[in-house]
Amino acid sequence: MLRSLRFIALFFLGGLLIPSSGAQAPAAGEPAAVLHTTTSLVLVDVVATEHGNAIHGLNQGQFHIFEAGREQTISSFDEHRPEAAPAAASPAAPPLPPHVYSNVPVYAEAGAINVLLLDGLNTPAADQMEVRRQMIQYLGKIPPGTSLAVFTLASRLRLVQGFTTNVAELAKAMQNPKAGVQPSVVLNPQNDTVLDSMNATAANTPWLSPEALSAMLQFQADLTAFQVDMRVGMTIEALQQLARYLSAIPGRKNLIWFSGSFPIALDPDDSLRSPFQAMRSYTEQMKQAAELLSAARVAVYPVDARGLMTFPSSDASYAGAPALQSSGTRTQGIKNAAVGSATNVGRDNRNFLQEVQTSQAGMEQIAAETGGKAFINTNGLKEAVGHAVENGSSYYTVGYVPGAKDFDGQYHKLQVRLDNCDCQLAYRQGFYADPPDKPSNRLPGSVSPIVPATLHGAPPSTQILFQAQVLPASNPLFQGVKLPDGPAGKMAESLKKPAQRYLVDLTVDAHGLAFDTLPDGAHQAQMEFALVAYDAEGSRVNYLDRVYAMKIVPDQFERTLARGIHVRLALDLPPGQGFLRIALHDLSVDRAGSLEIPLTVAPK
Repeated sequence: MLRSLRFIALFFLGGLLIPSSGAQAPAAGEPAAVLHTTTSLVLVDVVATEHGNAIHGLNQGQFHIFEAGREQTISSFDEHRPEAAPAAASPAAPPLPPHVYSNVPVYAEAGAINVLLLDGLNTPAADQMEVRRQMIQYLGKIPPGTSLAVFTLASRLRLVQGFTTNVAELAKAMQNPKAGVQPSVVLNPQNDTVLDSMNATAANTPWLSPEALSAMLQFQADLTAFQVDMRVGMTIEALQQLARYLSAIPGRKNLIWFSGSFPIALDPDDSLRSPFQAMRSYTEQMKQAAELLSAARVAVYPVDARGLMTFPSSDASYAGAPALQSSGTRTQGIKNAAVGSATNVGRDNRNFLQEVQTSQAGMEQIAAETGGKAFINTNGLKEAVGHAVENGSSYYTVGYVPGAKDFDGQYHKLQVRLDNCDCQLAYRQGFYADPPDKPSNRLPGSVSPIVPATLHGAPPSTQILFQAQVLPASNPLFQGVKLPDGPAGKMAESLKKPAQRYLVDLTVDAHGLAFDTLPDGAHQAQMEFALVAYDAEGSRVNYLDRVYAMKIVPDQFERTLARGIHVRLALDLPPGQGFLRIALHDLSVDRAGSLEIPLTVAPK
């Protein structure tokens, strides 16, 4: 979508990519900017519990941390406990000059940071309604000072409520239609019914051969596998977006994920003509998402939104479909229909148990790998949330510095042990030791992070922090400034007239970028910048994509770190209300930053 028009440029200057005259966005060192650095310090958040209750008061000497079987020297240690705080309004962003925006995250600094993800993509509608009912009840008893943000996932991830400790705002968000029941676009709970119907039809249709039935069943299984592929891909992408959104917030973040029927694998089915054709394993994709979450210090607490489940045959409305032999004569098939209901009880119960175990295994895997905890087979959803918030607010942060030779790109398993403590420990299980200034080679062919970063309504990415000043080119600040000629944007020529040109002046926090040091001492980075404009209905109306190779001479590098890198982009916009999405991508290490702003473009 964004790569049909590219512009490559090489700049030998001190981090300035716009003319020195005219308007510039504020420097990154001004009030709203928050700087962060890349470090080789490995931080491991450890939750220690006994009989489900957090253990406090442990000291550094009791902790031992091992990487790939080798004990490491602990260089930092902190204990974190829940801090009761009075209810407050949503945290306010630092003041910015007019028409200046920032993707620096805004969050309450009281206690741990918690995110509720209401997953409609993988959850039946009836279970979604129960989740919301219990969450509203939970908010009536929430401990003062608990900071929460609310997201939903349907066809894509949406932010419903930013971080706040205000209970009234959270309750309003839960009752917002945006947080209401979201029918899944790919979850098909009717597949078993369809299969049963096929069997019943075949049993009562003499002209339908077993071969035809076999082909029908195989088609249905392949369709189900395709739908699951889509669900898993969309869910993994949403989890990655959350990791990028939360990455700039310091400390541990707890992601409480209400979901149901999220599989980690599809097993072979011996009843099909091609038992292995619809077989799937999503373990590696889940592991990659868990690694990105762990790197952002996000612990996942999946909650099975289906609650306590029983076998289908125990429901009063259950009626087993007639069974049909896949081979043999049609007479045998019809004869078997008489005992079909009894025969299919075992099959239906077995399939149900297998599906539940597989989906819950996926929840338990991502919880274990990120240091969280899965809540399954319970109707106490609000109690699960309360326990997750308490559990995720009481932890110890243990840090160590790995050796320079340890950045080999391989998976390094972590192990934490405690002296004189008979307790259970939860922490991330390991990490890929990618060099902090090099891209990972583990995700060939994966979608560039700039693609989800440019989607309308997606949460902002905060792996790269920046400010953006957005003004029409007719603003007096640009008087005397030479502006680019010709259409600005790939779709500029098809815009509704009269279009108006807007200038976007970016100030990028250089601390979030990966620079290569060249033989002459200069520092070089490769950045991709994208602007995408949407109308009020969310349809894309114009966009551009630029790539810059930036070379900063040695005596300008410290100044660039202090003041940021300045880039000016131009885009033509049609009159009316709409939205502008701004996205940045560090091509060296595959990190992204983005934000979205509302715009009202007045006709000329």
